[in-house]
Amino acid sequence: MRPVWEEKPGVAGQVAKGTVLTAVVLVVVVPLWVALVTSLSSRATINAAGGLVVVPRGIDVSAYRIIFSGGQISQALWISTLVTVVGTLVSLLVTIPAAYGLSRPGSVGHRGLLFFFLLTFLVYPGLVPSYLVVTGVGLKDSLWALILPSAINVFNFVVVRAFFQGLPSELLDSARVDGAGEFRILWRIVLPLSKAVVAVVGLFYAVGYWNVWFSALLYIDDNEKFPIQRVLQTFILAGQTPQTSGTAVGTALPPTLAIKMAVVVVTVAPIAAVYPFVQRHFTRGVILGAVKG
Repeated sequence: MRPVWEEKPGVAGQVAKGTVLTAVVLVVVVPLWVALVTSLSSRATINAAGGLVVVPRGIDVSAYRIIFSGGQISQALWISTLVTVVGTLVSLLVTIPAAYGLSRPGSVGHRGLLFFFLLTFLVYPGLVPSYLVVTGVGLKDSLWALILPSAINVFNFVVVRAFFQGLPSELLDSARVDGAGEFRILWRIVLPLSKAVVAVVGLFYAVGYWNVWFSALLYIDDNEKFPIQRVLQTFILAGQTPQTSGTAVGTALPPTLAIKMAVVVVTVAPIAAVYPFVQRHFTRGVILGAVKG
């Protein structure tokens, strides 16, 4: 709703705003549409279009059969799902207690720990020290190398901490008077009131883990442990042909371009499907927490 002091935009302003928003939507939607249509196109349709297909001419789901019938792509989807689920749980289990502890004034080591967290906003250790630490503790070629180095994001920590600081202190004090400990207060009182910020931060973590590829490029050498983003990068940039299961492929293979676009669609679809369910929490979870920080 427009504030009472804000003037109603004129016709030119409305037209300009509508034009800009339409252009932004087209920039986002058109590439996704082309990838989806191309992934569902037959070899004849792709050859007739000379590459990417814009106008659909029939539906051919053979590329998706290849993806979900076994082989490197199916394995990469499983790896990405595992890393996303486990990584998001680990990150939330680390971020929420840390944010709650440092949101309470007078907690043990409050200033020193908070300074340690916030210092990472200004100082980054660098790629080489990070690589040496990860390989030095034995995480090379392990899926934990995709999770533990990014287990906590300082921005998400600050947002959650600011949200916890905005909760009424009288509510927490009354629970302490009734004999509740800090962990009980966190579990029974704070978390039920913080579903919005937890959902938003959880989505941030999930998107980060689902899109991980640079860490996989650094730490994962085994092709069987590649996440879907690393496989996609290999297919699109390196021009390699997807490795599929021989028993499921048969004799008629779909075009390589259709398989690549199908991998793109499968990569984008999970996050795009989850986002609408979390969108309603964004204003309360992020903006409110950021303002109160």
